[in-house]
Amino acid sequence: ASSSQQDEDDAILFPHNHEEKMRRRIAARVAVEEDNQIPRRSVTVRVPATSANVGPGYDCVGMAVDLWSEVTVERAEEFSISAEGEGAEQMPKDESNLMVTGVKAAFEAANKPMPKLRYHVVSRIPFARGLGSSSAAIVAGIIAGLILAGHRLPCWGSEALLQIAASIEGHPDNVAPVIYGGIQVGIHNGTRWVTERVPMPAGIQLVMFIPDFIGKTSDARGVLADTVTREEAAYNISRVAFLVHALTSGNLDNLKYGVQDKMHQPQRAAKLYPYLYPMVEAAQNAGASCAYLSGAGPTVMALTSGASGDIFTQREKERTDSAVARAMIEAGEAYGITGKLLVTQATHEGARVIKVDPPFSQGSIFYRDSV
Repeated sequence: ASSSQQDEDDAILFPHNHEEKMRRRIAARVAVEEDNQIPRRSVTVRVPATSANVGPGYDCVGMAVDLWSEVTVERAEEFSISAEGEGAEQMPKDESNLMVTGVKAAFEAANKPMPKLRYHVVSRIPFARGLGSSSAAIVAGIIAGLILAGHRLPCWGSEALLQIAASIEGHPDNVAPVIYGGIQVGIHNGTRWVTERVPMPAGIQLVMFIPDFIGKTSDARGVLADTVTREEAAYNISRVAFLVHALTSGNLDNLKYGVQDKMHQPQRAAKLYPYLYPMVEAAQNAGASCAYLSGAGPTVMALTSGASGDIFTQREKERTDSAVARAMIEAGEAYGITGKLLVTQATHEGARVIKVDPPFSQGSIFYRDSV
C-alpha cells in the first residue's frame, strides 16, 4: 500500500465515520463477491408512498409513508403493462411509464441489453396527489431492473442507487425516503447526492386529506417565482432548522413552526389550493402537532401524537387523529372540496424485494419472507 493509503488506514476512526469503516471492512475481506450476480426471471418490489418538502424543505426533505405499492416485473416475449388499484386507469401503459425508465437505467448501469418485460402494478399510492407515486415507480423500476440483470451497486461512500433515482427525478426529497425509509434530508455536495436520516418521534401518526382531484407537479411548480428574496430565503432556512431540531429532540410543540415556509406553500395556496391554510389551521386547532402541503399537493398532511401500539386497542381520547380528521374534512367541505381521509404512520423501512425467481434464499440461509 502507498504511504498515503497507509496513513488513511492508520487514522483514528470516530463513531460517525461509518463510510470509512465500511471501506476498510470490504478491503480486508479475503474474497469480495462479484458485482454481477445471477440474472433473475421475475421480481416483485414493494415501495412506500412519500411526503416531500415537509413544509420548508423544498426539494430536500421527505418522509416515507406506510402506504405501499407492489411492482412485479418478469421476462416475457412481448412488452406489456397492467395495473390495478389506485390510479390504474390513468397510469401510462407504454414506455413513458417511469417504472420502465427506472428499469432502463438499471440495465444501463449493469451494461447489459434490456430484454422484453411484462409489468404488473398493484397500486395503493394515490396517483398524482402529492404522495410520491412517480418516485415510487422510478425506484421500483431501478430495483427490479438491477435484480433481473443480476447487478449490484455500491452504497457506502457512493449511494449509487440514489444517484440513479435522483438523476431521473431531479431531486432527492422523494426518492431518498422511498429507498431508505424514514425522514431523509438530501443535498448535492457538488459531486453526488448525499442523504441522511432524521429521527421520527415515537407515537406520531399521519392524517392525510386526499382530494378527489389530481395535482400535476408541473402546474404546481409553474406558479412559483424563479427567484426568492433574501427575507424569504432566511425565513425558510430558519424554519427547516427548527423542523429538524423539533424532530430530533421530540419537541412536538415546535413542529407547527418547523413546517412553515414562504417558498412554495403560500404561492400554491393562492393559485391552486385555497383550502390549504384553513385546513392547516383547522387541523392544528383540533390537536395536530403540525400540518402542511404534501409534496406539490393537493394532499394536506397532518402529524398527530399519542399513538401507542395498535391504535384500535387504545382509548381514542388518548390520541388526536380522529378529531383532526373530522376537522380537516369539515375544512374541505367549506371550500367545496371532497376527498378521502387516510390515517397511517411514517415507516422506517424503504423499498424492498418481496419475491424473486429464482430466490436468494438457498440451502440453510433464508431471507425475510423466503425471498
